[in-house]
Amino acid sequence: MSAAGWFIVLLALAGANLPFVNQRLFGVAPLRAPKKSAWLRIVELIVLYFVVGAFGFMLEARAGNRFEQGWQFYAITASLFVVFAFPGFAWQYLVKRRDA
Repeated sequence: MSAAGWFIVLLALAGANLPFVNQRLFGVAPLRAPKKSAWLRIVELIVLYFVVGAFGFMLEARAGNRFEQGWQFYAITASLFVVFAFPGFAWQYLVKRRDA
């Protein structure tokens, strides 16, 4: 696997966990509410999936041929993105903290 491939995997891992490790919109914009809702986290996860995917397509096109992908590719990568989000989900919702 090339360095660009590993970079996309690491970017996907970071992007999938970003909605769960902070209380800001996309890690940048502060929100009025003290805690993000689960629906907002899901929307962020979907948007970040497409951002990482677009970046991956850009790297693939820059390296040479860009291959056409069927629905199976998107189903598998979306599932993998959700699996990558598990550490952040577990930290946000399953770990007990004293400040709660």
